[in-house]
Amino acid sequence: MKKKLVFFIVTILLSYAAHAAADKAIMAGGCFWCMESDFEKLEGVTDVISGFTGGTLKNPTYNGNHEGHFEAVEISYDPHKVSYKELLEYYWVNIDPFDGEGQFCDKGPSYLSAIFVANEIEKIIAEQSKREVEEKFPNKKVVTPILHASTFYPITGKESYHQDYYKNNSIRYKVYRWNCGRDRRLEEIWGDKVTH
Repeated sequence: MKKKLVFFIVTILLSYAAHAAADKAIMAGGCFWCMESDFEKLEGVTDVISGFTGGTLKNPTYNGNHEGHFEAVEISYDPHKVSYKELLEYYWVNIDPFDGEGQFCDKGPSYLSAIFVANEIEKIIAEQSKREVEEKFPNKKVVTPILHASTFYPITGKESYHQDYYKNNSIRYKVYRWNCGRDRRLEEIWGDKVTH
């Protein structure tokens, strides 16, 4: 009975969230160039900004100090076209949720995956989404944490070339992505669910 009640509450919250006015989500999945490229292909996403979040250091920079921060993206989306739950489903198939050292060829704390939730509804939806991944892979440990959102610092100034890098430096981006083995690893994990 308790399980049915929880499921009912989550269903109502998911329905509410699909029609909520919240229109930004923050997620980390390794290289923000790749996350930006992948999410800008999703219908209903209106903008994706590369930056840093999760740490206490103010105004982190790419070439300077970003200790304690994750490379992340801030995703602006139209909740009438794509729900937060659908964003998460898309997120999972674009990361390696089992890598506790980084993502693909990029290793280190700033390349770890994470979902940053802004409120209790997002937290419930994210936790349910993570459970679904865990159920698909019962013999593997999903290491992607669900964390409370903190200040998101977009890449700006002299480092703003990181924004839309995949569009403005398409050959370099494609070479990097291929050499990093991102798509090969995603196909190993997710098969035909991969979105690239």
